[in-house]
Amino acid sequence: MHYAFDAWMTKEFPGIGFERYVDDAVVHCKSERQAQMLVQAIGRRMRQVGLSLHPDKTKIVYCRDGRKRSGLYEHMAFTFLGYTFRARGAKDRNGKIFTSFLPAISKDALMAISAEVRDWRLHMHSIYSLDELARWINPIVQGRMNYYGRFYRSALYPLLKRINAYLVRWARKKYKRLRTFRKSYVWWKAVTKRAPLFFAHWKWVHAFW
Repeated sequence: MHYAFDAWMTKEFPGIGFERYVDDAVVHCKSERQAQMLVQAIGRRMRQVGLSLHPDKTKIVYCRDGRKRSGLYEHMAFTFLGYTFRARGAKDRNGKIFTSFLPAISKDALMAISAEVRDWRLHMHSIYSLDELARWINPIVQGRMNYYGRFYRSALYPLLKRINAYLVRWARKKYKRLRTFRKSYVWWKAVTKRAPLFFAHWKWVHAFW
């Protein structure tokens, strides 16, 4: 693909930026007309090297931001490397809200990680200590935070709260004295206050509901 796409794009369209990972690519165009031209040109290039554009994945996306433009657009978001790029609210340096085209973890990536966390079945590991749980899940959670938390990290907060809920469920199963919600809540507040960074995700989220 370096020869078939990267080198070709650099030579034929030196003023147009792009990113590629394996066989997925995003090309940045200044107008819809330019985008339509590039779709045709890239399609011809792929046929020259015995490849073809995926008919469902190949899309022209209008990256809407705060600038008002008239017209209807079929696609106004796209997903690349586990991130969905679309119009989102943002704040400027003065705290003023505006619309910008920003990435956040995609729905599919979030669902996949949620399924992984659910499969841990933390509450079933009541023989583990809290230290052992932390040593187990911290490297995994930190890795997800490092990657998906680079942009719009608040999109990860519901997942991190769910991990906390699983930890509370673990505690209630391990310690009979914590079976009631009130007692488990008091325990949780004490633990997070005593060691606020004990779990990797606690640097962002302490709540569990």
